[in-house]
Amino acid sequence: MINMIQAAVLGFLQGLTELFPISSLGHSVILPKLFGWNLDQNAPSFLTFLIATHLATAIVLFIFFLKDWIEIFKGLGRSVRDRKVSPSDTYAQLGWLLVTGTIPAGILGLVLEKPIRALFASPLTAAAFLIVNGLILFTAERLRRRARPRVGAHSATGPDPGGAAVDGPGSDARIATTLSWKEALGVGAAQAAALVPGISRSGSSMVGGLLSGLNNENAARFSFLLATPVIGAAAVLKLPELLSPAMADERGAFLVGALCSAVAAWFATKFLLRFFETRTLTPFAIYCVAAGAVYFTAMLITG
Repeated sequence: MINMIQAAVLGFLQGLTELFPISSLGHSVILPKLFGWNLDQNAPSFLTFLIATHLATAIVLFIFFLKDWIEIFKGLGRSVRDRKVSPSDTYAQLGWLLVTGTIPAGILGLVLEKPIRALFASPLTAAAFLIVNGLILFTAERLRRRARPRVGAHSATGPDPGGAAVDGPGSDARIATTLSWKEALGVGAAQAAALVPGISRSGSSMVGGLLSGLNNENAARFSFLLATPVIGAAAVLKLPELLSPAMADERGAFLVGALCSAVAAWFATKFLLRFFETRTLTPFAIYCVAAGAVYFTAMLITG
């Protein structure tokens, strides 16, 4: 059974690491072991706790980008009404890119989640894959720097030449004009790598966005928009587990974890969108390699 302090720590950790490209699942597997917490991470109650924190993260992302989602829904409605996607309709294009990216992430998640987590969900393996995650981020940044910028994508790491930070409609338009349907499909499929503890969902989708011609800021924005339906749908599908009578005694801890996750997710989103206006994935790559090596060594020593 998870106590209130553990719920608060793990909830905050999940909300932060779900959006930072450093793997929330990997940290949820590794840190309880390092803290010496006697938690059965395969127990239904622990998995249900993770559902509660993921649902809170998805709700926060939806609220954070609410203006965008309203325009996206309107754009999707216009495209259905007109039976076409107008090249000048930014939000219709963006909406269908998100639908396209959600399909592989949803299907692969449903089919592969249990076997992959059963195979790889050990703290030692998660630490090893955290190192792999860091190397993937390093590689993506090197490949992005060598690539020729796409038409429709602005500077790879900075704001527009005029000096104003790119946000809202400007960023959405650049995403819509840079990504193709096939690339959106690839970005969505890349998220399935996050089923392996240690591989980051946001990191995988950002890497897919970078390799498709987006800059760091817009890759992060598309990643967060894409994560909203993917995380939210997965959590809602498992909502009956959260509301089952068997979990009644632990709902207080679940609520604490969800609230801490929501607060962390809000500030993480706000920070990262500003961070990626001028910065890259490199600091997170360094962290993943260094932390993964430390965690791996510590667990070998402690057994």
